[in-house]
Amino acid sequence: MKAAVVVFPGSNREGDMARALTQATGRQPSMLWHADHELPAGTDLVVLPGGFSYGDYLRCGAIAGRAAIMDAVRAHAARGGLVLGVCNGFQILCESGLLPGVLMRNANLRFVCRMQHLRVERNDTAFTRHYAKGQTIEVCVAHGEGNYEADDATIDRLEGDGLVAFRYCDSAGNVGGDANPNGSRNDIAGIYSNGRNVLGLMPHPENLIDALVGGTDGRGLFESLASAA
Repeated sequence: MKAAVVVFPGSNREGDMARALTQATGRQPSMLWHADHELPAGTDLVVLPGGFSYGDYLRCGAIAGRAAIMDAVRAHAARGGLVLGVCNGFQILCESGLLPGVLMRNANLRFVCRMQHLRVERNDTAFTRHYAKGQTIEVCVAHGEGNYEADDATIDRLEGDGLVAFRYCDSAGNVGGDANPNGSRNDIAGIYSNGRNVLGLMPHPENLIDALVGGTDGRGLFESLASAA
């Protein structure tokens, strides 16, 4: 697996992401700058990490979605290449047109930072093969604008085509109520593109890969990507 991590002004999770990828693949990813125009030859996976790109001016991810490197990311995705966007990366994927919908202010208008359970909706993708369908995993969230919203037709399509990747849930896998940290529509925590080669999710699996920091449930996503190669 040859991975590349894109760094924008204001990114702050690129080191965590690089460590998770290195642990899973045995290979350090390339680190790209937002002003670059090309991906390294042979890139399999492009990752947009969390943070506050461009200070979250205008809208979260709006400026980053128009950065020079994103033309190369869009072309990579169109060829079937894998793309992962986490937190701010998810926002960038939506703003760049690679995923539908928008991430709005949390329903309580407060930044939320906590451990969070997720339900794995399917395990037949490059991102989830090391999980079981319906499995409950625990990772963490840290965002102020994670409230996923889209028009009714888009939500119906995401649900009907099986493009919801993860849902917020409680420890027993139940969705709704206090298990949803931000008011996200249908408890959506992450979605796939039509080809299921692009994944955007708000929670941070890269921070839960080592028992010393609270758990290893995030490791399955990166092990899935490594085996996909």
